[in-house]
Amino acid sequence: MSALFSPFALRGLTLRNRIGVSPMCQYSSTDGFANDWHLVHLGALATGGAGLVFTEATAVVPEGRISAFDLGLWDDAHVPMLRRIADFIRAQGAAAGVQLAHAGRKASVRRPWEGHGAVSPAEGGWTDVMAPSAIAFAEDYAAPQALDLAGIARVTDAFVAATRRALAAGFQVIELHAAHGYLLHEFLSPISNLRTDGYGGPFAHRVRLVREVVRAIRAAWPAELPLVVRISASDWTEGGWTVEDSVALARLLADDGADLIDCSSGGNVSGARITVGPGYQVPFARAVRAGAGVPTGAVGMITEPQQAEAIIAGGDADLVFLARELLRNPRWPLAAARALGVEGPWPDQYVRARLR
Repeated sequence: MSALFSPFALRGLTLRNRIGVSPMCQYSSTDGFANDWHLVHLGALATGGAGLVFTEATAVVPEGRISAFDLGLWDDAHVPMLRRIADFIRAQGAAAGVQLAHAGRKASVRRPWEGHGAVSPAEGGWTDVMAPSAIAFAEDYAAPQALDLAGIARVTDAFVAATRRALAAGFQVIELHAAHGYLLHEFLSPISNLRTDGYGGPFAHRVRLVREVVRAIRAAWPAELPLVVRISASDWTEGGWTVEDSVALARLLADDGADLIDCSSGGNVSGARITVGPGYQVPFARAVRAGAGVPTGAVGMITEPQQAEAIIAGGDADLVFLARELLRNPRWPLAAARALGVEGPWPDQYVRARLR
């Protein structure tokens, strides 16, 4: 029996296998609306055999988008097309998940294929870029405004409103994006959070907003459906957020109602020196799982079936999340099942391809 292709239960939802599709920005929306590109992109990943398919980072407010072309859930009008996508994902036997996000000081930037750095209002960007402290991410990014207490409260409210819309759209899993240098990660890290009020300074203050958002989402999200939190387990920079901080946070988030910690890293320090290689972030998932006693997801250059199998079988993580490898081959899970000698979740329409 393959560990990778064993079912996995989170609350009242059981995934058909341990393979998740990481949120991957497509930068293909207009005014936050999903369209046929998202249906085909995410639908192909569902027919490809993954157990859990996440949307890209989906902004809870317009100014919380990374770019002007990000998905959004700040308006009820966003729901119908997302419902069509979620319904299709679920019809293929995969669980439909949405990642809710606020880009913070990394908002209003160009799409990757159009360059990098901030986009001015004249070019379609915006000036109300927010952060815990008025510190720009890099020289070519906008100088953010420090959120006041009313602004922080509005952020929490926006996550809750988006959660209710996600439920209306038929999603079964929410992932809260608290990684990669976006707003919630910015509050966590002492590098980007220089506040001196109840949301800055000591660890307990810096984790306050993430905990408040998790508790607020949990109160609005059905008890039988899972809540995942993606974190950057390390800033990869001296004086930044650490693995030990991540373990301590994971314990708190589990108490607050989070069901799994998706362990990525980096993104909050421009030019951080990151040691990259196959499975390079798996040790973060292993450390959080062992240290906090919570389920984790592993990410980071997971490309081979035997590699993914070893991660699950060895207890490093409970799920593996793939990204670029699934762009190269959306049916990677089906190929992995064959490589591991088990029957993959082939769509009935592709039965001829399933035959050896």
